[in-house]
Amino acid sequence: MSTNASSGGRGGSSPRRQAENDARVAGERVEALLAELRARSGPQAADVAEELVTCLVRLYGAGLASIMAIIGDESRLAALLIADPLVESLLLVHDLHPLDTDARIRRALGRLGTGAEFLGVDDTGVAHVRLASGCGSTAAVVEQAVADAAPETAGVAIAPREQPLLQITRRPAGAL
Repeated sequence: MSTNASSGGRGGSSPRRQAENDARVAGERVEALLAELRARSGPQAADVAEELVTCLVRLYGAGLASIMAIIGDESRLAALLIADPLVESLLLVHDLHPLDTDARIRRALGRLGTGAEFLGVDDTGVAHVRLASGCGSTAAVVEQAVADAAPETAGVAIAPREQPLLQITRRPAGAL
């Protein structure tokens, strides 16, 4: 029985990326163990295990809600918490993130660099984003960033790029 979690990570991986990978690996491991339990012990034992996992998630969610209530309006502390990708993902799961959907999407797009403009979320929950000319991010990268920052959205629609204005000027007399 082995896990995909590594203690060191690759040379160029950031602590943020490592924490995201660790959380993803842990989630995948929980799912794999539940599937294994269902296969080996049958659906009744798996149902009990799933209920146990659900209870634990609720317990940790209640603990996180208490932490967020304790820090209250301390924006510096909230910023420190959401700077940690694992804590941020747990706050999202429990609907406790201190930033609203629009702010989280703008923040995620800002992390990608310049060139992705957030246009808003429509009534169906779709986030609309426009990529500027010369934007280094692909639609897939933008879609993943929005999904990670705001999992409650129903998807991402990439708006057409605005065409640059064509500038026609007169040449000075005598210039060819």
